[in-house]
Amino acid sequence: MKRLGLATLALLTPAGVAEAGEFTANVSMVSDYVFRGVSLTDGSPAIQGGFDWAHDDLFYAGTWASNITDGVELDLYAGVTPTTGPITWDFAITGYFYPGAEDEAAEFDYIELSAAAGFSPIDKLSLRPAVYFAPDNYGDTGEAAYIEVSAAYEATDAITLSGAFGSQSIEDPDGPFGGADQDEYATWHVGAAYEFADFSFDLRYHDNDIDAGSDIETYTYGPDSYESTVVFSIGRAF
Repeated sequence: MKRLGLATLALLTPAGVAEAGEFTANVSMVSDYVFRGVSLTDGSPAIQGGFDWAHDDLFYAGTWASNITDGVELDLYAGVTPTTGPITWDFAITGYFYPGAEDEAAEFDYIELSAAAGFSPIDKLSLRPAVYFAPDNYGDTGEAAYIEVSAAYEATDAITLSGAFGSQSIEDPDGPFGGADQDEYATWHVGAAYEFADFSFDLRYHDNDIDAGSDIETYTYGPDSYESTVVFSIGRAF
């Protein structure tokens, strides 16, 4: 769900929230599809996009898709964004689906629950701590939890600086192969977005501390998917 449009948009507002009762769409091209510090396209470009519906600035739902190394990822999500004082909450459920992906030993599709709180401690600065939980993570790797704190600063009307730091834990990183203990890694990104003529241009550095040869690197994501990288993206919302 945080992959809707460009990363900066996800930092500034609850994912998928548009004007009440309206449908919107988004499309983007990225030099690399990086999700929580890991490339899902082996460093190759991706075309991404989706559709969103929102009502009364409270309820939202949508879908988003991207090409990945082994085919296509399709996300379906829904949530609510109540406000209490200066905090805008975001409670959501997201389904990650991989049409056509088959493996007798593992199930790729999974469901994730999330909760986030967005607020602005000072003018032009937005903070958003969030937690995500998957009861049965991708590839039958057991329970997974991701905790992230993101920030965005509107340097000018056109330029936004943003970044995030997160920690991902996975109960059984080698999935159906068995034997691996719980493992975790940290990930972070920092970058800037520039808005011009209804387009958004984003340049972002991604990194993580995944160890080579670890179960997370070997089985969960695969070699060469966790290298640090700089990603450029162009997107537009309609």
